[in-house]
Amino acid sequence: MSNTVSAAGQPARRDLANAIRALSMDAVQAANSGHPGAPMGMADIAEVLWNDYLRHNPSNPAWANRDRFVLSNGHGSMLLYSLLHLTGYADFPIEQLRNFRQMGYRTAGHPEYEEGGPIETTTGPLGQGLTNAVGMAMAEKMLAAEFNRPGHQIVDHKTWVFLGDGCLMEGISHEACSLAGTLKLGKLAAFYDDNNISIDGEVGGWFTDDTPKRFESYGWQVIPDVDGHDAAAIAAAIEQATSDTDRPTLICCKTVIGFGAPNKQGTASTHGAPLGDEEIAAARKELGWDSAPFEIPADIAASWNGEERGAADENAWNVTFAKYNADHPDLAAEFARRMAGTLPENWSAFADKAIAEIDAAGEKVATRKASLIALNAFAPALPEMAGGSADLTGSNLTKHNGSVPISGDDAAGNYIWFGVREFGMTAICNGMRLHGGWLPYSGTFLTFSDYSRNALRMAALMKIQNVLVYTHDSIGLGEDGPTHQPVEHTASLRLMPNMSVWRPCDTVETAVAWRYAIERQDGPTSLILTRQGLPHQKRSEDQISDIARGGYVLKDSPGTADIIFIATGSEIALAVSAAEELAADGVNARVVSMPCTDAFDAQDAAYRESVLPAAVTARVVIEAGVTETWWRHAGPAGRVIGLDRFGESAPANELFKHFGFSTDNVVAVAKDVLK
Repeated sequence: MSNTVSAAGQPARRDLANAIRALSMDAVQAANSGHPGAPMGMADIAEVLWNDYLRHNPSNPAWANRDRFVLSNGHGSMLLYSLLHLTGYADFPIEQLRNFRQMGYRTAGHPEYEEGGPIETTTGPLGQGLTNAVGMAMAEKMLAAEFNRPGHQIVDHKTWVFLGDGCLMEGISHEACSLAGTLKLGKLAAFYDDNNISIDGEVGGWFTDDTPKRFESYGWQVIPDVDGHDAAAIAAAIEQATSDTDRPTLICCKTVIGFGAPNKQGTASTHGAPLGDEEIAAARKELGWDSAPFEIPADIAASWNGEERGAADENAWNVTFAKYNADHPDLAAEFARRMAGTLPENWSAFADKAIAEIDAAGEKVATRKASLIALNAFAPALPEMAGGSADLTGSNLTKHNGSVPISGDDAAGNYIWFGVREFGMTAICNGMRLHGGWLPYSGTFLTFSDYSRNALRMAALMKIQNVLVYTHDSIGLGEDGPTHQPVEHTASLRLMPNMSVWRPCDTVETAVAWRYAIERQDGPTSLILTRQGLPHQKRSEDQISDIARGGYVLKDSPGTADIIFIATGSEIALAVSAAEELAADGVNARVVSMPCTDAFDAQDAAYRESVLPAAVTARVVIEAGVTETWWRHAGPAGRVIGLDRFGESAPANELFKHFGFSTDNVVAVAKDVLK
């Protein structure tokens, strides 16, 4: 297993690794931008892992029981693209690498997830790839506990992570790795590229943590001081990592950034810039690499190709699954459905019935309680639902009647005690969804969605399903005051591309919002929920059907409307009350409930016109938050009753009155608009 000796007639291991180095420095040079240092420094580690240990099939990137590989230090993307090209993935021919970082190619500056493709997750914001990997390892352990049977190990794979100093400096790494140790994710192994360099230079001035002790304290197995350029040492570390099934493993690899570039290796100048033609020529000489740019010698290409081994691995698993199917046909069918991400065949009828029953009950409850009612109604039909809360289970009401908490010793469940880890929780749920087999949800106070912001953005960017339960949604929180009153958060979430945001007004709208989130598989959904009780609104069947359109006419007056109220959540009852008072004065007021602006804006023009006729320019929008996102619906002649400042600490009823959320004020504003 040395770097220079291989089986008779086979290229040396160092030559195989040098193929990664050559492709990486050539692609970065061609693009005139990128990060050659990490790919060149981690090439030897990657060569051993991908050629000897990683179970994957280039002919079927979506094979359910493949190992997951995550490049958390995603700036080193050419490492991954080189590996995908060398091992035979059809989507990564040499033309993709020649056009690194160019429009229309899969070889983006940082790895970008595509459903069904070989890139497991989008990485680049440091620490999140590592955290996604924790979610993937959790998903594997939980699925194994649910589906494996004696003699039939259909879920049995590992999650491998490459990461650098930057990933470990980010706070999310603490959140994720602490939980990974607690949950004993023994099939998770991370390779730490300990090269002592980040963008600003040698890290000793800002990163002096004792990383091995830190991870030991989390409950990880730590393998320190591995020579990241010695294939035998790397292989020995991997063997040790895979022998411990009770602890995740951190393999600390001492490497030289930009290995092989004689004048720049070991320095920050290789981190984020092309090496330059002169240094590349010197590196070729140093590495003994005589091939032209983007050319791989035939013997090296043949030794790298992973298609034959990958097909054999998958075929062996197919035999196992066939035996499993023969003995456990119902479980096999359910596993296949879960991994395909499809809903049960009877889901639509089941959901219709559940919503009808919730409507018939007509309860006056906080929408956080309505969310629990919906969970209790829907979860029995959806065993793939798994979730938890960031230490606010009793406040977020995320633990339904069928919730079974998991632990390090028993992963047969569907509820996760995330602890106070909002950012980590959200990125872990991203990883669970990316792995497959689970429909993740999580809960915290809306104001703490800020902690999770970049993980939310990554879910939206990747277009993956993730249900975010955000309670205590406004000044209705009351006495806890402005630190906990999220006046700007709903609007900011609405501004995020591909994030669907629902702020329902009662039990029925909340159930419809949950159904929408469950059925929407091309992006995350935020559910914005109250602490205070809200009245049930009476609706026809057609109105209930229209809730899913995001906005609909809840209350109307005979004849043409003189004014339209648009409201969400707790302010719907206020709009209804104001409309009734105006009716007594002979004013025809329409109340439009708009729990989801993005769903409404996606409707056809005819429907939107039927709800908000252009001819009715007198409009008043009411929402207990900042006004900025509402003006396109209010129009130039309308008004928005909102809160463009932080709140105060006082009982909720006093706050609503103080800030103008009263029937008297809404009526006064409406009359002023009508003038």
